[in-house]
Amino acid sequence: MKQIFIFLLVLSSLHAHSQTQYEKDFIEFWNDINSNYAYLDQQKIDWIKVREIYEPKVKDVKNNVEFIQFMESVINELYNGHNSLNTNLNSSNKLVPSGQDIRVEEIDGKYKVTDLRKGFSAELAGLKIGNEILGYNGKGIKEQLIKFLPKYTTSFSPEMQQYALDMLFAGTHNIKRIITINDNGISKDYFPDTIQVKRSETLLDKRMLSKKTAYIKINNSLGDNQLISEFDKALDEFLNFENIILDLTETPSGGNTTVARSIMGRFVHKIMPYQQHEFDEKEFETKRMWVEYVTPRKTPFKGKVFILVGHWTGSMGEGIAIGFDGMKRATVIGTKMAGLLGAIDGFVLSQTKLGFQVPTERLYHINGTPRELFRPKILTKNIHETMDKMNEFK
Repeated sequence: MKQIFIFLLVLSSLHAHSQTQYEKDFIEFWNDINSNYAYLDQQKIDWIKVREIYEPKVKDVKNNVEFIQFMESVINELYNGHNSLNTNLNSSNKLVPSGQDIRVEEIDGKYKVTDLRKGFSAELAGLKIGNEILGYNGKGIKEQLIKFLPKYTTSFSPEMQQYALDMLFAGTHNIKRIITINDNGISKDYFPDTIQVKRSETLLDKRMLSKKTAYIKINNSLGDNQLISEFDKALDEFLNFENIILDLTETPSGGNTTVARSIMGRFVHKIMPYQQHEFDEKEFETKRMWVEYVTPRKTPFKGKVFILVGHWTGSMGEGIAIGFDGMKRATVIGTKMAGLLGAIDGFVLSQTKLGFQVPTERLYHINGTPRELFRPKILTKNIHETMDKMNEFK
């Protein structure tokens, strides 16, 4: 028996030494997700099947470029924009939603433009909400979605299908998109990536909409702590107004909870809960749960608050929206939000030093609704409807 044990030990050692750095890193990645990913059950991901599919394939990876491409395919099995690698190639997809400027959905078997990112390439190129899309880069749409759909199943949920559509129409860094629409029975091509977009250089914009209503828009800066002082200055100008409209429709890159709590703290007069966290302690088959609070800051705004959200309200923007709603301190207006899952943590693979980030905590509205399932009190279909509703409160 002792000789057999020694033989198996040597065999195992030889196998370990024969593994490439890419095989080792894939197994490490798989174990990291298996131990830390917060949504395997909620998304019904067959993670064991994922290993069975990809472990034989990683043996053929010969260099770092191929490994990044390989890992991009594996990341698609998690089908949510909060899962990403920390590096990319020219051939890599742009991130969703931060690199996305058009929302396309399948409706009654047709692919329709259902929303456009305001002031970005797709809108500036002339595409319109309601356009029927016939093709993308000279090919049919359905055949191109396969690349982004999970391989562990052939039964694709609406969330999987929408993830694939979002990824396809976000495009890659190295290929300019050609979007073909049905223009009254005639095919017409649009070239959004030939349009240069002028990005806002300010952390926020502010203005008076009327004698009683002021407007503050956050320009995708919820991760910049300097926003706190800029927001304080803007709000202090409007303390005597009856209404504040806080526009979060351009916050796709998320942010941090310090900035979020600082903003919300200007609208409360006592400590209040704004979101729930849930973390799996898988080793012990238990969960750790806690509530995060907002504390008052400086002089609070006492009037009515309206929060604008949309498909490009992501992560911390989503957290602020559910926070204001949970504290019953604002009316939320807009479409469903980006639906980015949970709170993320970063990891680095030992061999290649490739970094990645995934959600490790689940986040909930104070009433227990998962953040990704939250819907605004005044629900709209697109940014135009949202702005029309905003004008009713001026």
